[in-house]
Amino acid sequence: MSKQAAPRKVGDKEALSVGTQIRGSAQKLNLVAGLIRGKKASDAMNILAFSSKGMAIDARKVLASAIANAENNHNLDVDALVVAEASVGKSITMKRFATRGRGKSTRILKPFSRLRIVVREQEEA
Repeated sequence: MSKQAAPRKVGDKEALSVGTQIRGSAQKLNLVAGLIRGKKASDAMNILAFSSKGMAIDARKVLASAIANAENNHNLDVDALVVAEASVGKSITMKRFATRGRGKSTRILKPFSRLRIVVREQEEA
């Protein structure tokens, strides 16, 4: 009497990876995610490797994880993978304070973001 297996969140020819605690704002991460949407997985890895954006490092790790999941867990062909989805959302925000003059303080917000990457095996036409 065990629980039934949870249904897959993505299709049969797809693999998923989620980065839940990426340090930085969702707006900056979305600029990087826009660079790789719809590209081949190998091209997307090269784009992120040579991007000057700081968020590209964490996005590259999540993409590499999605490719590894596709290869090891779902037996998909790595050469035929395409970035089907790269969606960004907000995560937690750390609240800190900075001391200011005359005994006052101001609030500093340190946001975190989520990145969800889905890679799909595309048939050669």
